[in-house]
Amino acid sequence: MFEASNVTGGIVEWIREWFGAGGSDGTKAIVGISGGKDSSVVAALCVRALGADRVFGVLMPNGKQEDIDVARDLCAALDMDYVEINIENAVQGLYGGILDVGMEVNDPVAFNTPARVRMATLYAVAAIVGGRVANTCNLSEDWVGYSTKFGDSAGDFSPLSDLTVSEVKAVGRELGLAPEFIDKVPADGLCGKTDEENLGFSYEVLDRYIREGVCEDAGVKARIDHLHKLGRHKLEPMPGFKLEY
Repeated sequence: MFEASNVTGGIVEWIREWFGAGGSDGTKAIVGISGGKDSSVVAALCVRALGADRVFGVLMPNGKQEDIDVARDLCAALDMDYVEINIENAVQGLYGGILDVGMEVNDPVAFNTPARVRMATLYAVAAIVGGRVANTCNLSEDWVGYSTKFGDSAGDFSPLSDLTVSEVKAVGRELGLAPEFIDKVPADGLCGKTDEENLGFSYEVLDRYIREGVCEDAGVKARIDHLHKLGRHKLEPMPGFKLEY
């Protein structure tokens, strides 16, 4: 049975130990802040584990982001420093280079490029302030490949990778986060649809299937299994040829 209090305490201690083993006392946790539940919970966990002075937020709108104030409010609520870097010029510059050589900016490029530019931005900031980048993906999204390889699926440490969406929300409530940071409807901000509309099923259904192996809709079960198979390469080590002497 999932106990939010015990899990929250365990993650906090794990973050402390990871930073103790992997860096100096001044090493910061670098967290990309979208205002959604995952980045909010990761930031709050890092603040509790390390202190607000060792957590640095990076807001990365792609042009105009309608809900950017939620991300700013999260940083204010946690009393953590942050910068806001608009990635629009970098993204459009890359698109322009692609178009210049006669290639097409298709949907996969449009959906994944901003996430990869954001991760490059996080590592640039980490190099400047001296930090380690947090991966903010959760188990539910990872299970069905709902992440971008070398984008939001990257990072140096991953506090939520073994927690489903419902469990992440429970940890957020245990941390005392306001509902606006936990219950905001997840969306990629690109296609105008919510995550659940894109996936074709709810996170509640997915979480139950992951934890209990139960999915009453055969069609949804087949889709989850298909997406899981397609996206597994995002979670596995890169295959490489092994030279044998």
